[in-house]
Amino acid sequence: MLSDNVKTGVERAPNRSLLYALGFTKEELERPLIGVVCSYNEIVPGHMNLDKICEAVKAGVRAAGGTPVEFPAIAVCDGIAMGHIGMKYSLVTRELIADSTEAMAIAHQFDGLVMIPNCDKNVPGLLMAAARLNLPAIFCSGGAMLAGRLADGRRTCLSHMFEAVGAYHAGTLDEAGVEDYVANACPTCGSWSGMYTANSMNCLTEAIGMALPGNGTIPAVMSARLRLAKQTGMQIMELVRRNIRPRDIMTAAAFHNAETVDMALGCSTNTMLHLPAIAHEAGITISLEEANAISAKTPNLCHLAPAGDTFIEDLDYAGGVYAVMKELSKKELLDTSVLTVSGHTLQEALEGVQVRNPEIIRPVTNPYSQNGGIAVLKGNLAPDGCVVKQSAVAPEMMCHQGPARVFDSEEAAIEAIYQKKIHPGDVVVIRYEGPKGGPGMREMLNPTSAICGMGLDLTVALITDGRFSGATRGASIGHVSPEAAAGGPIALVEEGDLIAIDIPACRISLLVPEDVLAQRRANWVCPEPKVKTGYLSRYAKLVSSADKGAILE
Repeated sequence: MLSDNVKTGVERAPNRSLLYALGFTKEELERPLIGVVCSYNEIVPGHMNLDKICEAVKAGVRAAGGTPVEFPAIAVCDGIAMGHIGMKYSLVTRELIADSTEAMAIAHQFDGLVMIPNCDKNVPGLLMAAARLNLPAIFCSGGAMLAGRLADGRRTCLSHMFEAVGAYHAGTLDEAGVEDYVANACPTCGSWSGMYTANSMNCLTEAIGMALPGNGTIPAVMSARLRLAKQTGMQIMELVRRNIRPRDIMTAAAFHNAETVDMALGCSTNTMLHLPAIAHEAGITISLEEANAISAKTPNLCHLAPAGDTFIEDLDYAGGVYAVMKELSKKELLDTSVLTVSGHTLQEALEGVQVRNPEIIRPVTNPYSQNGGIAVLKGNLAPDGCVVKQSAVAPEMMCHQGPARVFDSEEAAIEAIYQKKIHPGDVVVIRYEGPKGGPGMREMLNPTSAICGMGLDLTVALITDGRFSGATRGASIGHVSPEAAAGGPIALVEEGDLIAIDIPACRISLLVPEDVLAQRRANWVCPEPKVKTGYLSRYAKLVSSADKGAILE
């Protein structure tokens, strides 16, 4: 056992004495030591129940003959961090989580790891750590929030809450209406109730083979979530016994499967940052170009919020992620020979799986669309690509041309939107919010929600080198690469320039003559960094562009 390095023999007697100081018995130290990485805290609604999940996982580990040892991972609540400097610290925690987990796992020589995440950055952060460490590992997330209900009985969620603020500024919703959303949008613990980033990534842990069925969809408040946690704790012992490691599971074929499921589910655009970063840790390269090729042959089978009016709980009742994969396998869109943490191949794991509600999970013969939920656009405005959740774009906005309204920060754009300075037909451009320029690549949920809430989502597009929450809908195009702070073409856009967007053709163009752009490029001067000290400053110096997953180099 790897843990023998800290517990066995005379040479390790000093180490063993410290383990005795923790209260471990001789019998416990004779068993494999399993690190249980728990992201519990008291500030993130998606994490307030993880102490219960952790205790269930540890019970499963003990039942199967292991000794669980808990240690923490951090997590930021994107909703609470939204709209102020705090959002700069969201994406950057992904690397902190991966690095700190690596440090703890190697320093203490665990034989295996159970990862207990739930929200946007600590799911990919822990997947990155698992791939990097390549110790036997398995995931058990905290589960999704249930959808809320307004006073009139309508189902609701946090994306509606953000849009309600825009409706208030538009004069179509009064303060009492806003408070109705405040009281009812988030009725339980758990990750936001739609197919937002956290739930997207939790679903993709199943698709990539690193979690047992149900991990992405069983609601946080269900007892089935505790049973899953116990089963996960037991299963890590089987992985340790058989020496099944993350890189045996997270192969190139598994990542292709994950991107295919991503397209079928209509996941968050943030997956286009996280999957390449996770793959990088596994020694695999994913390019944005692959996304369009996969999308072209993958039908979109689900329309969960914000694309539709169904929620994660509905997906769970309909059969969950495995039911989606079962449908995709009918068109041979998945490599079912890949191994999963169940110890079985995907083909074996899919035996007996059925779709229980074809309205929630459409059959491959009757999809919402013939291509996937995400599109990567390229053109002279984004030579290295940009990303849009096309399944959440209204048909009338799939092609759009309009004048640029240019803002050098999220705050400036929000002010203009709320002051009703944005008009139908405009293309809002928010720049210097990329990985380096932000720094930290803030989510632009506030401006996109403001546009929707003010009734402009069918006439106004938004383009940014920042990113979006999974709760964003509409013609919202992010991850523009190269970013403005790196001298990308988005830095050269001027007020009134015409921008053409053609999502079906995967094109985005700045309609300005090349000689004019060349002159602007010659005159461009990179602004002073917005943050010059601390972690964000170090991050800005090391981070790659969004098209590479915003990894640290």
